[in-house]
Amino acid sequence: MSKSFYSAMGFEEVVISPDMSLFQIPGGLAFYLQDAYVKDWVDNTMLFLEVDDLDKHHADTMGLKLPSQFKGVRVSGIRTEDWGREYFIHDPSGVLWHVGTFV
Repeated sequence: MSKSFYSAMGFEEVVISPDMSLFQIPGGLAFYLQDAYVKDWVDNTMLFLEVDDLDKHHADTMGLKLPSQFKGVRVSGIRTEDWGREYFIHDPSGVLWHVGTFV
């Protein structure tokens, strides 16, 4: 399910082996996704994606309607902090993404 989720988000999958893929987007962001689930690791994982235009990124993400396509996925509204602005995406396995921009 996570492979389909990241593909829906616009990541391109490069299969490394039957249980590992590289997911990448233009601009150089890439990460490996392995066919392994360790609850303690997932519960303590947070990734931060810095974007140039947070409002556009959020609108584009909301337009994908990910929560209706993937069980457990949540997308928050944008919030403002002292350091900048951000919103959150919970992927199907529970990994928390912070998407934001710094002041």
